[in-house]
Parts: sequence; structure tokens; C-alpha cells
Amino acid sequence: MSFKIGIVGLPNVGKSTLFNAITKSKVEAANYPFATIDPNVGVVAVPDERLAKLSAQENSAKIVPTVIEFVDIAGLVAGAHKGEGLGNKFLANIREVDAIMEVVRFFEDKNIIHVSNTVDPKRDVDTIAIELGLADLQTVEKRLETVTKEAKQGNNREAVQKKLALDKFQKVLADGLMASEAVLTDEEQKAVKELQLLTTKPFLYVANVAEDEVVKFTDQSFIPISAKIESELSELPDEERDIYLKELGMNESGLDKIIRTAYKTLGLITFITAGPIESKAWTVPAGTKAPQAAGVIHTDFEKGFIRAEVIAWDKLLEAGGYAVARDKGWLRVEGKEYVMQDGDVVHFRVNA
Repeated sequence: MSFKIGIVGLPNVGKSTLFNAITKSKVEAANYPFATIDPNVGVVAVPDERLAKLSAQENSAKIVPTVIEFVDIAGLVAGAHKGEGLGNKFLANIREVDAIMEVVRFFEDKNIIHVSNTVDPKRDVDTIAIELGLADLQTVEKRLETVTKEAKQGNNREAVQKKLALDKFQKVLADGLMASEAVLTDEEQKAVKELQLLTTKPFLYVANVAEDEVVKFTDQSFIPISAKIESELSELPDEERDIYLKELGMNESGLDKIIRTAYKTLGLITFITAGPIESKAWTVPAGTKAPQAAGVIHTDFEKGFIRAEVIAWDKLLEAGGYAVARDKGWLRVEGKEYVMQDGDVVHFRVNA
């Protein structure tokens, strides 16, 4: 399972520079609005030191990390919900992502144009929120026209539930809130699942700050990053990268911060399969049970699930291998109700 994060923001806030850095791509990062007309996609391996250690112990032929797909979506402007600045096309691209990462400009630079002429992070965040909310309101009101008629036709419970949900969405959006703030029943949520409203998606907020402000930044609602530093880091070999980070007083890169926050925001965990062929990371939602985790590897594995042999990754390293771990009783046998934990190393037993 991989997941997709859409990078949004006003023009010239550093979205494409950051995208280039974290994906090591070379998308045009021009000093004018709409340099990115079509969404650019980059796949990033999720750093996980556990894989390298397990691979060394198990003599794995290869390491396969889990990945995140980043989508660089061109800058939104006020009026985007009405099509301003090619807004409709950009908004459609955002609907396809699992989470939205909004890059907000905090740095001052007279050589880089701001679409509103001044740097004001709160105003910029509000502008994007308003545009996404208004776009959702348009979607909801358009859908309500059809659903209201269907709900009146009798015995159409799904249409009734859909209308109840849409009415709730309309109310919160009209009040200037996000659709995610509407309180829906399980049945109502199921009825509108395909709607993919923008403001029901999880949000991550990135503060693009000056290089000397990264370690000083204290606002916990933002992930502080210098797109310029990230760009420099992306050009360095791993060993030089670590040295440079220490020189800057940073213990991790901006990409690492983004990934850690994304996993937490989306409620994701990683389990691992490790052996001679490969050591591989798999991403699933927290709360996933063993059969469904097996199904991520192959759909037939969920149907044919018998049991899972599970051990925490650090206990497997401590044991030095599966045989010793089994002798010590550290390798557990779990059934269909077992809930996967982050860092589980697992071998699934399934019917052929």
C-alpha cells in the first residue's frame, strides 16, 4: 500500500522547489505563477533503518522500502473555486490524493514575487481554506439537487442517508468550516464516501522558512522546513548529508519530518517481511488485523489466511535470527483477530 500526498499552496511559496528536493526531481521552479501547469508526481522511499538492520541479519538479496507518492499541484489563487488561475483543473487533481500538504511562505525575499505582494502566512492559509471550502460547497449543492429528488422517491434508504450527510456538509461549509467538521453517522459516511470532498482530507501544514529560522521555529501547527536547505541536502551523498544536518543543528531532514507527520496524521503503521529473498516494508492503517495485512501482500493471502508468525523487529535482531527467537518463545503465533503493530516482522501462513 502506497499513499499519495498533494502539495498545494499559493504561487511562489516554494512548492515546486520543495517537491524537487524531496523527490530529487527537476520540475521547473520559475519565479512566476503557474510554472507547474500539470501535476508532477514523484515517488519517495520512506526511510526506515529497521530494514537495513534486518536485511543484514537475514542476508536479504534486496531491500524494498514502502513509498509515498508526492503530487506537486500548481498554485491556487483567490477565486480558484470559480476557475481563476486554472483553479478547476488544479482542484480536480487534489481530489485524487489521500492527504493535502499545504506549503505556506514565511520567508522574506524581495527577489521572489508574492502573489499578494506581502508575506502573511495566516492570510495565505485562510485563502486556501476558503477556496477549498467553496469548491466543496459547490460540489455538495450540485449533488443535493439530484439526491433530494431521489430521496423523495420512497424506499431509497441510500439516497436518504446521502441527503442527510449532504445537508450536514452544506451547513458547516456555509459557515466557513471544513467538511471534516460535520458529524456523520457510519451509514451517512458510507453513503458519501465516493464524494471525495477536499476539506474532508487530512491536512499537513509546512512552513517554508529562511535557512536560519528552521531550528528556531516554534509553531507546533506547522512543519518547519527550508526548501533551500532541502534542495542542498538532495544533492549530497548520505554521509555528507548527515554531517551537513549536524552542522545546521538539525537531527533530521524536512522530508523525514514530513513522512513522520504524514504517518501520524493518516494513522498508518509499517510491518515488515524479512528473509533471504528480500526485507520489505508494508504500510497499513493502524488497527489492521492480520488477515487484511496479509491481503496487502496478495489478495489471495487474506482469503487463505491460516495464522501469522509475529515478532517485534528489535526482538528478532536481539535473537539473531528466527530459530533462536522461536526457541526463546519470542516468535508468536497469532490468529485472525490479531491487530498488527508498527515494527512487527511477520510470516503469514496461508492455504495455497
